[in-house]
Amino acid sequence: MDAQTQIELDAAAFRRLQKHLMEERTDVQNIDMMNLTGFCRNCLARWYQEAANERGIEMSKDEGREAFYGMPFSEWKAQFQTEATGSALDDFKKSHPKG
Repeated sequence: MDAQTQIELDAAAFRRLQKHLMEERTDVQNIDMMNLTGFCRNCLARWYQEAANERGIEMSKDEGREAFYGMPFSEWKAQFQTEATGSALDDFKKSHPKG
């Protein structure tokens, strides 16, 4: 496979993951993703921002989140984020002791 095709496939897979998380599984909370996988939507948004910054594109944390979430993060939280349960917070503290 040539390099350009690889880039296009990687981008397509990323866009599919983004769509899945932003449109099809809004019920899954970021803390639950962190507890199960070690990353969440915010991590993906940060990785997007970091990739832009590495290429000389100025992008703030908020701009990265808006690019990934497709809306300001405050809107996402208001529409989809629920209060973390005590057990989810306990699991997070165990799995991310430095967090």
